[in-house]
Amino acid sequence: QVQLAESGGGLVQTGGSLKLSCAISGATFSSLNMAWFRQVPGKERNFVTAFRWGDNKSLYADSVKGRFTISRDNAKSTWYLQMNNLKPEDTAVYYCASTYRNPIVSYMRDTQAYEYWGQGTQVTVSS
Repeated sequence: QVQLAESGGGLVQTGGSLKLSCAISGATFSSLNMAWFRQVPGKERNFVTAFRWGDNKSLYADSVKGRFTISRDNAKSTWYLQMNNLKPEDTAVYYCASTYRNPIVSYMRDTQAYEYWGQGTQVTVSS
């Protein structure tokens, strides 16, 4: 049974940094493509970044490009989202998601591409 567990959220001031973690269990780490999404109350869940193993493809939403970086520690079966120069509009619950499928690039941004989800971690950026 694949399980994802996020951690690392919190309260930070504008311009600050946070590093989120997503620990994966119940699966071979390199068999799962993964992504980060975020959601604010009353709105849809939005794409942040994704990684596809087959061709080491990384994608970023335009709103976070140059500020956020996805990385991993294979030995710990953990993905990370390093978030720098945070802005109030980055405030959201952040979710990691994964899939055994190999989505095409355009589909990597879609929540429907991922069948496994973590519980989310709150990130709040104060102005």
